Amino acid sequence: MNLTMKMRMKATMKTWRDRVLQQEDLNFLLTNRVPRIALTRFMGWFSQIRQPLVRSLSLRAWRLFGDLDLSDAKKPRFDSLHDCFIRELRPGARLVDADPQVLASPCDAILGACGPVQGLAVFQAKGFPYTLPELFGRDPEAFAPYRDGVFATLRLTASMYHRFHAPHDCRVHHVTHHSGDTWNVNPIALKRVQKLFCRNERAVIHTRTTLGGHPIALVPVAAILVASLRLHWLAPLLGVDYRGPDELPCDAHFLKGQEMGWFQHGSTIIVFAPQGFTLAPGLATGSRLRMGQVLLRLPPGTPARSPIVR
Repeated sequence: MNLTMKMRMKATMKTWRDRVLQQEDLNFLLTNRVPRIALTRFMGWFSQIRQPLVRSLSLRAWRLFGDLDLSDAKKPRFDSLHDCFIRELRPGARLVDADPQVLASPCDAILGACGPVQGLAVFQAKGFPYTLPELFGRDPEAFAPYRDGVFATLRLTASMYHRFHAPHDCRVHHVTHHSGDTWNVNPIALKRVQKLFCRNERAVIHTRTTLGGHPIALVPVAAILVASLRLHWLAPLLGVDYRGPDELPCDAHFLKGQEMGWFQHGSTIIVFAPQGFTLAPGLATGSRLRMGQVLLRLPPGTPARSPIVR
């Protein structure tokens, strides 16, 4: 098959895929009204098959149906589908904003719902609210810092870079694991499933910034086919098969832009910051972000230097 034929075939497949995705009811049925957890476990097994033919056919199908771009990958070849999903970037592929008054995006993403937290209420989509206690758990100490704060929902598509990084110099002092379902987290599902993020498998990562000691929470949320989370400072893999303690005290320090972990495939990270933080100018729902790009600005008056918070 020559290059022209391959390009025509890919264009045809993309057109067909886009038409299917535009049929919202069909998309919702195909990606949600299925045995979600069983399919997620199957994909976890299948994606790690290290057989050359399986790997090659899987990656070829992914390229046909998705906008997979591996030009910034650290290595040109992969051992399995999973190896490609959690790929590293080549040095210099992302620039992390060095301004100490900036909270950087922890990942490549499309910006979803974002803006002020209204008391304890947050919106996953227009008309679909959830509350901080429902997402964080009932311990007031966990969610109280974000009352009337600010949030940003970062959606990772299947073809994106799936590792995430520290948004600022920070200390991670606690992780809370919440077991749950694996609903799709695309915009179509977010407009149909009430409190979806609060239903799905997720972890709440509690941090404090070195600069000013501000609490920042990162909430990675699992999705169908994507229900495992690797955090570098914790030994267990968090996911639907995790059976360990849900409250995980820890003490890990990260520099801004340093890798913190990865989704096994990709999903959503919700970032929460206290009152006084502001969304970066020009950002709105639908904006595309790269890891390291400005996401939030720290409150005015935050000191230029401060010791590591312990």
